[in-house]
Amino acid sequence: MGSFLWTLCLVLSSLASVALCATPRRPIDVQFGRNYYPTWAYDHIKYFNGGSEIQLHLDKYTGTGFQSKGSYLFGHFSMHIKMVPGDSAGTVTAFYLSSQNSEHDEIDFEFLGNRTGQPYILQTNVFSGGKGDKEQRIFLWFDPTKEYHRYSILWNLYQIVFFVDDIPIRVFKNSKDLGVRFPFDQPMKIYNSLWNADDWATRGGLEKTDWSKAPFIAHYKGFHIDGCEASVEAKFCATQGKKWWDQPEFQDLDAAQWKRLRWVRQKYTIYNYCTDRKRYPQLPPECKRDRDI
Repeated sequence: MGSFLWTLCLVLSSLASVALCATPRRPIDVQFGRNYYPTWAYDHIKYFNGGSEIQLHLDKYTGTGFQSKGSYLFGHFSMHIKMVPGDSAGTVTAFYLSSQNSEHDEIDFEFLGNRTGQPYILQTNVFSGGKGDKEQRIFLWFDPTKEYHRYSILWNLYQIVFFVDDIPIRVFKNSKDLGVRFPFDQPMKIYNSLWNADDWATRGGLEKTDWSKAPFIAHYKGFHIDGCEASVEAKFCATQGKKWWDQPEFQDLDAAQWKRLRWVRQKYTIYNYCTDRKRYPQLPPECKRDRDI
């Protein structure tokens, strides 16, 4: 898939006279302990292959989670995850960035479990200044329980891009000039967790977690972080403009990426706040710039 996308990128860039392609650098896999540490229910995290792979376990008593050692203001963050197989209704497997104050910023991947035979739902959201309400939901074009897939977030001063493997599934542009808040001055930690959310996660809470199927197990590896590490009080990145993810070609998607994103939206999107007229009678100003309509 990666070579196909790169070839497509070159062809479309040539046709569109785009000078550079915005394919992120391939993540470097490391052991868990290099970038992360457990934060709760330590005995529900299992380690394999010298810490290069871990399992998160959820039972009727508790879920578990881990977080990054550092806080980051922009960067590229990636995780290989294999989701809970079988009947996973009520469970949420999460990979997200968040700052640590009341008006927090947050960038979310949340994988909502389902009954056996029903597809997982991937929900993304962006919070800025404590306000979110920008949910998008998609089905995936593969079974995420069968093997590992890479989920990544590219965050710079210009945009936030959510990737599944090499395919962008969502872009959230910096639209501060339109009055839309954008995460830019609150360093964030990276969090991962497996927890019970059967009050809302599956069919709005109608499907409850079947504890006879416990423990529910999610697999993680990769643990890639390439970001501007900063203290939680920092207001700017000390390496602004020097990192690969901060270069001009990453200020927007390229032609090939926009094509793949349109493919995801047309075939796999099941909810987009930008098209929810009951919730938002007036179109949110960022939606047109993000090409969500």
